[in-house]
Amino acid sequence: MRVTGFSLVANAVRLDFPVVEALRSLLPLVDELIVNVGPSDDGTHDLVASLADPRLRLITGAWDRSAGSAMLATETQRALDAATGDWAIYIQADEVLHEAGIPALRAAMEQARAEPSVEALLVDFVHHYGSPAWVGQGRAWYRREVRVVRPGIGLRSFRDAQGFRLGADHRRPRARRSGATYHHYGWARPTPALVAKQQVDNELYHGGAAARADVSAGLPWDVGLAPFTGTHPAVIREWLVTRAGRFNDQFLPRPWDRRRLALAASLGIERLTGWRPFEHRNYVEV
Repeated sequence: MRVTGFSLVANAVRLDFPVVEALRSLLPLVDELIVNVGPSDDGTHDLVASLADPRLRLITGAWDRSAGSAMLATETQRALDAATGDWAIYIQADEVLHEAGIPALRAAMEQARAEPSVEALLVDFVHHYGSPAWVGQGRAWYRREVRVVRPGIGLRSFRDAQGFRLGADHRRPRARRSGATYHHYGWARPTPALVAKQQVDNELYHGGAAARADVSAGLPWDVGLAPFTGTHPAVIREWLVTRAGRFNDQFLPRPWDRRRLALAASLGIERLTGWRPFEHRNYVEV
């Protein structure tokens, strides 16, 4: 079984992405590692190349930022199209695979390899928020997502590259749980990086308009925030230590509104029954 890892990144230094840690977390699984490095003026290409692994292959080129968030799917697809494996594992620059799930993920790929009806595999997510010491739970944060796909069957990165679709009707892939977990640090980076992230998000998603509240003073509280009680992936622990004291977990108050009341009700139902009402899924679980 041959496995390809693939990712994309731009301006990783300015945005303080743990991209090297993300890529390192895949190394125990992959035979090749393809990274689409977008135009950057902060040394991102050299940072990714510092991984210095013979399996690493960098793709470069112009990214069409006028396409907005659809650019992310286009550039993710460029990396996936270069994959030569039986399976391709996707990881974003702010996601890290926990080593505890590697045996289960490998076994899931081996088992599903001979089952064409399984088009993708799911990984569970831990969403850190504000700092590594806090996590977001409930319907505001997705529980699991497709991160392993079968190349060569027409699966394509979809919309803003959160998921994948198949065919002209954008059918959701048939996916099986893998038992692996990604830790997501997109909203758990030092405050200057979050401010820069907000500017990039405004450009990609809102045409440059300041569509979100200013995060320079901290992140807003939301339903489902809880202290983190697990362990971080081993490959990111040094990254976290070097940034200790620079995270902002003093959450800003946010008024209750109909959306947050609905989120609270959904979280209560989930904790009682295990069912998450109105959960959005980019896949059909099989």
